[in-house]
Amino acid sequence: MPKHVRASALTALAVAALAAGSVLTAPAAGAAPKAAAPKFLSASQLPPHPTSAWTAGPVTEGFPEGLGFCVSTEGVPSYDYRHREFRTDLDTGAVQLTVVADTAALAKALAKHYDDLIRTCADRIEQNDPDVEAEGRDYGTLPVEEGARVRGLHTKTSWGATDISLLSVGRDGRTVTVVQWGQMGDFGDAPVAAFKKTTTTAVNKLY
Repeated sequence: MPKHVRASALTALAVAALAAGSVLTAPAAGAAPKAAAPKFLSASQLPPHPTSAWTAGPVTEGFPEGLGFCVSTEGVPSYDYRHREFRTDLDTGAVQLTVVADTAALAKALAKHYDDLIRTCADRIEQNDPDVEAEGRDYGTLPVEEGARVRGLHTKTSWGATDISLLSVGRDGRTVTVVQWGQMGDFGDAPVAAFKKTTTTAVNKLY
């Protein structure tokens, strides 16, 4: 499938992020000092690709554009974001975001905020672009640290582009991590069991 077709689909999805209405209270002044920086997944800890090895990019400051169509910085402007992007030689990619909040209570609220954005992402996509059909699925929670949840998102455009993503939100104390995996395809192409293992590893590996 031509790359410009997929790019158009993702552009349409990114518009939906602007519709996210949940707002969190910004961290209070004089909050707890920063903890040690959380650790990130390595390439070998991503769901195995059948024909291509994963490559991990550097850990980078800032919010990753790859999360922008479901998860955004709307309502949480005061946090420091760090992320790592992953890719294969084919049309499959992944990204991990970490955010360290000032208190465990703020981190709990932030994790819920992100999960709510992912849960409602399909509806927001369809509301913002009539050319895109979207469906979300809930793959349940994981018993790791303070918990994690895995969800899936399938999108199909009127011109035939179809994409599948798996997204998860997990928390360890004051730290929240979001992991996204995506490629062209549908729910039948999603490595749910492997992604749950990746999510568990991501949360356990933070500290």
